[in-house]
Amino acid sequence: MIKIVFFGTPDIGLKSLDYLYNSDEIDVLAVVTQPDKPAGRGHKLQSSPIKKYAIEHNLAVFTPKSIRKEPDIIEALKKLEPDFFVTFAFGQILSQEVLDIPKYETINLHASLLPKYRGANPIQRAIINGDKETGICTMITELGLDCGDICQKLVIPISDNMNCGELWDEIAQKSPKMIEETLISLKNGTLSPEKQCEDGVCMANKITKEECRIDWSKSNVDLHNLVRGVCRSPSAYFDFKGRTIKIIESLPVEGKGSEGEIINYSKNGVDIACAKGALRLIKVKPEGKGEMMATDWYNGVKK
Repeated sequence: MIKIVFFGTPDIGLKSLDYLYNSDEIDVLAVVTQPDKPAGRGHKLQSSPIKKYAIEHNLAVFTPKSIRKEPDIIEALKKLEPDFFVTFAFGQILSQEVLDIPKYETINLHASLLPKYRGANPIQRAIINGDKETGICTMITELGLDCGDICQKLVIPISDNMNCGELWDEIAQKSPKMIEETLISLKNGTLSPEKQCEDGVCMANKITKEECRIDWSKSNVDLHNLVRGVCRSPSAYFDFKGRTIKIIESLPVEGKGSEGEIINYSKNGVDIACAKGALRLIKVKPEGKGEMMATDWYNGVKK
């Protein structure tokens, strides 16, 4: 059995953790995840999806605020004597002291075709930039941002209307087996990681609220890419009569008019003119309200 500790936080890693937990080849010794955080209108503390899974399956759980600065947790991990650490969207940078704990390596699952989109938001950036494909990599974690040797890669196509939630689910589905294969092959000595090529390096920096503001002087395709790239969070938005309107679903369509002008609405949606063509709003979330069809929203505010 290959002994591992799994590091992860959001639900994108759940299928991988479950797959490894149920694998005949893998022994999950413990889980490391982010501390509970306030969420929702009541700001009640909520555990990460990974922590909830660990508790349900009687796995030891560590929740460091910063694992590099918590010697007690580091010592506890050393005592487990793991073969590998596996990280998947953990959300903290590991120190060399932590990386040196496993017998073999720390393996990271990164949601892009490295060296493209190193950093925090590779899924969203690929869609915002209109890429036709992305992928997943397993890599050896080193000090530095997503710069380690590549173990395995898998290409994932991005259709014109795929949103970040759908791509998130696709990556979650295809990651577990790759992680297991990487661990087994590294331990058996049948896989030789390759150095990352430095050509084509680009960063997937954290998405800011300001860059999610709709700029109607852009093309309809560019705005549609933004909408589908950030629909999971924080969402593209614009202001209408002093209220913030988040766009959850859109479609680029033909149309002419002044930039930002509503030029048509029907049961299919609300069309707003852009520098090129128009953006059809299909589903929106008005400030202070839940998600609704764009036509229903517009019927309530057009007077």
